Amino acid sequence: MEARTKVWIAEDGKPIIGAGKVALLKVIDEERSLKKACEKLKISYKHAWNVLNTMNERIGEDVVRTVRGGKNQGTFLTDKGRKLIEEYERNDQFVQDTMKDEVSWENIGLKLSARNKIPGRITRVEKEGLVSKVTIEVDPSVLTSIITSDAVDRLELKEGDQVFAIIKSTEVLVGKSN
Repeated sequence: MEARTKVWIAEDGKPIIGAGKVALLKVIDEERSLKKACEKLKISYKHAWNVLNTMNERIGEDVVRTVRGGKNQGTFLTDKGRKLIEEYERNDQFVQDTMKDEVSWENIGLKLSARNKIPGRITRVEKEGLVSKVTIEVDPSVLTSIITSDAVDRLELKEGDQVFAIIKSTEVLVGKSN
């Protein structure tokens, strides 16, 4: 058995965008045509048009613009459409990361299989693009964990922080009490 989630962005309780609408916007951006996007996604043009109109109405701004005639004709994402995709993907990634993060599950009272939690102190944080190297002093030894820079930022990890290393068979995770 596993827990599953579904993410969408809503305003005033009304959904604005979810995975299906993100897929539609991305294919429109790729194809530069609503008709071709509908064919690729195997949905009706009328349905897609209604979806776009509902999104536009709910946010009070167009997510696509259509240019008719000439060699530059087509359907294109607006800046608002691109921002909606980015916001959805950022929130979806956060939820997916949380679902995979055993420490998060423990924080809400669920038991974990990882039993090797070792308290320590961060002696060094080296951010290198998307990944970071966190060195943890665990008396009388030192552990190093490679985690995402996003996780370092989210946990607000810095030298001197008291943390705990969670050792799994394949990795060293880092957790911090609030």
